[in-house]
Amino acid sequence: MIKPDAVGNGHTGAILNDIIAGGFKIVAMKYIRLSQETAGAFYAVHAERPFYGELVKFMTSGPIVAAILEKDNAVEDFRKLIGATDPAKAEAGTVRNKYAKSIEANAIHGSDSDENAEIEGNFFFSQFERF
Repeated sequence: MIKPDAVGNGHTGAILNDIIAGGFKIVAMKYIRLSQETAGAFYAVHAERPFYGELVKFMTSGPIVAAILEKDNAVEDFRKLIGATDPAKAEAGTVRNKYAKSIEANAIHGSDSDENAEIEGNFFFSQFERF
């Protein structure tokens, strides 16, 4: 998911180019603005954490681009492509190194496991919306 900060700063195309250049196939994609309810449900796993309210506020501050990507070893390779959550610690050339401004406004979200990738993909897309 390309987050509101990166979309708002005009980095969507460049990030998509990085994803494709990284060998990923985009099998579904949509440009949407999350409601408080939808963002809250997506991040429900963090509901008890102190940053939850700010996270939901940030994720509803502008449109996002949600996508399902395919590639062998997709989760691990995508985590490498996007870099560390803190852009100051992200390796040179990663998405967060190039486009993120802070830990909070870190440009992109990537699933942390195959199981979560399936859950998150199903959250945004039905089977009929995929190529």
